[in-house]
Amino acid sequence: MKRILIALNYDPSAQKIAETGFYIAKSMKAEVTLLHVLTDPQDYLLTNHITIMGFAGHLDTSEKLTKETIDSKKLSLQFLDKSKHYLGDDHIQTLLEEGDCAEVILKAAKKISGDVIVMGSHSRKWFEKSAIGSVTEKVLLNATIPVLVIPIKKQSKS
Repeated sequence: MKRILIALNYDPSAQKIAETGFYIAKSMKAEVTLLHVLTDPQDYLLTNHITIMGFAGHLDTSEKLTKETIDSKKLSLQFLDKSKHYLGDDHIQTLLEEGDCAEVILKAAKKISGDVIVMGSHSRKWFEKSAIGSVTEKVLLNATIPVLVIPIKKQSKS
């Protein structure tokens, strides 16, 4: 395994996915590419109250984002840059793409000649009833390389 694609979205679980994928890549001396797929601009407003790997859901200018002022591409590039910085490896590649999430993940893996895809266990649509999200399911069903699915559901306290 020489190239690992880590798919990240704007969710606190992105940190666990990035850390796990990065740890595995480093143990195999593999190259890492962080991928983010642009989605509905409204989704980017949901991150204003959380911090993920040093990214607090706003542009470095601390500009308050609204539906009218959001630049999801610029915001996404900063998210990927902060994630790369958080992981502490300047050799990490970043990739920002648009389109259907599952299709983009599969195409990106092919584009970088990836050997494994690392992603979360369910989509951002927290209300879905399935055990894994539709994006993860589509990737699993159509991937031609291994897919490492990181469970991101909160564990219940017993």
